[in-house]
Amino acid sequence: MALLVVDVQHAYLDTPAPEGLDTAERARLAAWQPFHDRMRAVVVPNVARLLAGFRAADLDVAFARLAGHRADGLDRPPVRGGAGAALILDDDPAAQIPQEIAPVAGEAVVTKTGDSALAGTGLELLLRTVGITDVVVAGVLTDQCVSSTVRALADASFRVVLVEDACAAGTEAIHRRELATLNLLYCTVMTVDELLPFLPR
Repeated sequence: MALLVVDVQHAYLDTPAPEGLDTAERARLAAWQPFHDRMRAVVVPNVARLLAGFRAADLDVAFARLAGHRADGLDRPPVRGGAGAALILDDDPAAQIPQEIAPVAGEAVVTKTGDSALAGTGLELLLRTVGITDVVVAGVLTDQCVSSTVRALADASFRVVLVEDACAAGTEAIHRRELATLNLLYCTVMTVDELLPFLPR
């Protein structure tokens, strides 16, 4: 069994100071405030709990980050904007994983330019090479990169658990709707409290 943390990086945690923002930017910031609140109060603490449990059980852990390598965007899939599209670059602070859930030695970190953590990253080969058949997924956004990753893992014949209180979407309604779509079709949806007792002790 392995834990995969998808896109929990500073881009989805850090927010600009309202001072200096124009009216439209302030409105957008306010609309996303519940998401940022959930990230800080729920997602990051629960990812930290999962990491502690998996590490204590000596289970594999991997991370996926959304970032590009080219400033011109040519390495980004056309469906995500392609050339000229704004994308966080690999060395940008926004692409980094926060210290409280940072990888430790021996944990894989893959960088992706699209949604699925399996697409073009070598992660599937890595999981198969070390004998993983079951993957526990946490991260953001539930309806985008998390969903794409869960579906890709399921299509590749991995058994998947999605940890609902270690994920977030743009709104709670979107989050719940995507969980309902994925559950018992592509994965089993569980909470951290439900999952942790199944880890080896």
